[in-house]
Amino acid sequence: MFALNCNEEILRIENLAVSRSGSRVINNIDMSVSCGEFVGIVGPNGAGKTTLLLTILGILKPREGSIKIYEKKPNDRAIVGKVGWVPQTASKIPTNVHITVKEFIQLGTLSRKSFFQIRKQEREKVAKIIDIVGLNEYANRKITNLSGGQRQRAAIGKALASDADLILMDEPMVGVDRESRNSIMKLLDGLCHHENKTIVMISHDLASIKRTVHRMIYLEETIRYDGPTTSFPDLSELAELRGIEPTHEDNEIKEILARPTESGAIILIPGKDGEEE
Repeated sequence: MFALNCNEEILRIENLAVSRSGSRVINNIDMSVSCGEFVGIVGPNGAGKTTLLLTILGILKPREGSIKIYEKKPNDRAIVGKVGWVPQTASKIPTNVHITVKEFIQLGTLSRKSFFQIRKQEREKVAKIIDIVGLNEYANRKITNLSGGQRQRAAIGKALASDADLILMDEPMVGVDRESRNSIMKLLDGLCHHENKTIVMISHDLASIKRTVHRMIYLEETIRYDGPTTSFPDLSELAELRGIEPTHEDNEIKEILARPTESGAIILIPGKDGEEE
């Protein structure tokens, strides 16, 4: 059971098209995201995933269509601090940056006031966030001394410190070890279930994202699938969605596999989910 207190629509995108360097990258995008959803966006390199997030943030301008966050345009002052951003480079912090985990997370409040004007109430909020992201014992440690997974948790905490309701994440698990990845994904799911946060996350880790998010979107120039993870197409169906035609007929593949190899090597056939059979 979801422990959510909201079903409000947060994000609505209609007939969106965006061009970069004179070429149309995404086209005819229609999607809606409601409070508490954890949405995973997948697709091949160059499919327009990052372009979509940057347009939601207001960094890129639409060629056609519209984006509304709480019925406001992305750059509207009314939603300042309501959208958090965790880029791929969030955990790559220069070694000459000498700030603690607590100070780094407090940077998330800078959209509203000076770093030196953080009130007691906000310090208490930052302390709560540090607890939520599981970094209590590292709060006063230099952030550059943390592991990649711990720095990624701090980056998520910084986004939460802005009071963001909608958190956009671009490949947040790059460079994060498996154990930390699993822990962070559970953390993100918990934020949606218990903190009413809404997360839209890009990922190349199809297996991991299928086990965590509530809903998946397959993007390649336009949306080719949008629905529950349980109904996400297998590799063959994805190839059809992308318009990729088979090079060989089924009987030709069987003949090729039946031929003995000089080395006696065993040929492994990919299964439906990309696992070897």
